[in-house]
Amino acid sequence: MVSPTPGPPSCSFFSSQTHTLTKRKMSLKKMLTAAINQGVPEARARIFGHQLNPSGQKSPHKVLRMKLFGEKVAQWYPHDINKDDPLVMARQEQERLSKLEMLKRRGKGPPKKGQGRRAAKRNK
Repeated sequence: MVSPTPGPPSCSFFSSQTHTLTKRKMSLKKMLTAAINQGVPEARARIFGHQLNPSGQKSPHKVLRMKLFGEKVAQWYPHDINKDDPLVMARQEQERLSKLEMLKRRGKGPPKKGQGRRAAKRNK
């Protein structure tokens, strides 16, 4: 498309050439964005060990990926030697029974079965 007159080329030539350049740029831009939108999540999933879920449906993978925490929680609490040692348990039981006997002597012990506060309330 060369103009017949010598001089500067016609305006239509430059406008069509710039139009094709911008069209190429836009298509290149679209291609890059499409590649980025498709490739980045896949690469991210591969790097960080995630599951790719393009459909967006609910998946149990998040729950399955979590670490088990029962043993970790149990490690926070110290081991209770009272439950292991029968002598410690027997001593505690003996203290409880002696305290209960002392309260009964003073008349502050627990009532007999069926003669508590609720039973007294019912008889009124």
